[in-house]
Amino acid sequence: MAAMTPFLQIRVHEASQVGEARRAVARVAARLGFDETLAGRAALIVTELASNLARHARGGRMLVGEGAGGALELLSLDDGPGMADVSACLRDGYSTGGTPGTGLGAARRLADTFSAYSILGRGSVIYARLGGAPLPGRFHYAGINVAAPGEQVSGDGWTLRVEGELAALMVADGLGHGPDAAVASDTALQIFAAAPVDASPALTLERAHAGMRATRGAAASLVALDAQVGRLRYAGAGNICGRLLSGVEDRSLMSQHGTLGLQVRKTQDIEYAWGEHAVVVVHSDGIVTRWNLDDTPGLLQCEPAVLCGWLLREHLRGRDDATVVALKRRAR
Repeated sequence: MAAMTPFLQIRVHEASQVGEARRAVARVAARLGFDETLAGRAALIVTELASNLARHARGGRMLVGEGAGGALELLSLDDGPGMADVSACLRDGYSTGGTPGTGLGAARRLADTFSAYSILGRGSVIYARLGGAPLPGRFHYAGINVAAPGEQVSGDGWTLRVEGELAALMVADGLGHGPDAAVASDTALQIFAAAPVDASPALTLERAHAGMRATRGAAASLVALDAQVGRLRYAGAGNICGRLLSGVEDRSLMSQHGTLGLQVRKTQDIEYAWGEHAVVVVHSDGIVTRWNLDDTPGLLQCEPAVLCGWLLREHLRGRDDATVVALKRRAR
């Protein structure tokens, strides 16, 4: 089961902020129990990525947090100008700023997983993952949760459970933000964690609604996925956004109005076909709802974490907690 704590966000506009990013990575690596060698690799990667932001970009931010399986995940989100040729920028010896040109190539070698996406004139997302257990089953996924400005905890939360060919995902958004919102979303996720992985999403939401009366309430959506037959069932209450995307499809997953723990209409499961290459994206209202990927060729083929990072980079409201999760099937 994956239930993630908020990522740290570190603004990087100048060289003096690289050290702040490095210290954040050291804290997360210590929390995850990394040995000296693995922690050292993480420090080198964040130094390269943050230095790249300070040296070549118009600024941006590093996201540092615990990913699925207990891995450390790093994302560099720049504010432009982006890269004309990502592959060239990853080759040792390539430089546009008079440096030796080994930074991104070295970061890629040090990471267990490394991926980058960029559009010249707009910006880039660079992703690195270290340590942790392999992701289970047929599912390839990632999620990012960030707290509202000034908050130490996030009122959003997400949990993914996997059993073989089956998976179930819940994203919850407690009303408001801060500790009381976190109690509401945590309560929803605990009730979800106690249900069978193949349980009806609507029935689980009804149980959560009854069990959250003492909280301030939360919006929540639940997806039950079957990789074997290529189907998913979805139910939601409130303003959590679910989308099913592929090269030929962009379908919204339908939720009911209401708030779990306060007032909600009777929820129902809605079943959708899940194409072999389709990506499921679920996010809270900390991310603008009206987005599309028509002008981002190749993004859906990237690592799920890169897709999450791009949505945050482009569409984060910046006034509230925000969570985005992306999931697709692995090839057999």
